[in-house]
Amino acid sequence: MSDEAGRGAPRRGKPYLIDVTVPNAARVADFMVGGRDNFAVDREASRAIIASTPGVDRVTDEIRAFRRRVISYLVEAGIRQFLDVGTGIARPGTTHEDAQGLDPRCRVLYTESDPMIHSRAQARMRSAPGGVVRCVDGDIADVDAIIASAPPTLDLSRPVGLLLLSTLVHVPTTIAATRAVSSLLAPVPSGSYIAIYHLANDLGPEMPAAIRNWNKTVPVPVTLRSHADVLDLVEGLDLIEPGVVPISRWYPGSAETAETAKTVPVHGVVARKR
Repeated sequence: MSDEAGRGAPRRGKPYLIDVTVPNAARVADFMVGGRDNFAVDREASRAIIASTPGVDRVTDEIRAFRRRVISYLVEAGIRQFLDVGTGIARPGTTHEDAQGLDPRCRVLYTESDPMIHSRAQARMRSAPGGVVRCVDGDIADVDAIIASAPPTLDLSRPVGLLLLSTLVHVPTTIAATRAVSSLLAPVPSGSYIAIYHLANDLGPEMPAAIRNWNKTVPVPVTLRSHADVLDLVEGLDLIEPGVVPISRWYPGSAETAETAKTVPVHGVVARKR
């Protein structure tokens, strides 16, 4: 990380505790891609979901591929600063690695509310020379605090790429999720972009089945949303073609790949602020 990275925002008095008695979505995803930042409860939950819903484990790879394509698109569009809300556990192929691999001058601010993930991110993230990477405590439920933490990493007078990659599933109502999106976009200028992926309830039975099992084991349930719900999240913005689609079909690389890509039960969209 740059020098800025070590000056993360204070944790606002939040107890720095890690609950190893309930599974954590980021740690489960880490286990699914072969990582070691997980506990027995996460591994047990992951195995149960995979056993009950064959094929759900490949969603993780599709999500990471979608993020890479989104960042490539945004850098090509001229975006050089990114706000990634809800970073997840830092592994190869993170936002700053993808962005700075295309332009080392990119500046990336991560926000994360989970203490273990925040700690891992602080310890592992390193910026390319000329760029900046920083991780601060931040929760989608407190958008004002996220915006307040943006400087000096991000200049909100210049276009920003806002990444809400899985974060909105933790917002229980679409009205509240739409309000969060609007509040995050309010201080950034025209020409900024937002990218969202969201677990779907209308792309087959696999994801609803997996999430029903998941929600039995966690204190805060995950909310699935439909194509129409995701459209509501980006109402008033200019959608980038092909609009709201399964993530495997958003700019997959070629027309042939688009035709043969397997649909995974996750909606993806990129939109531009007017």
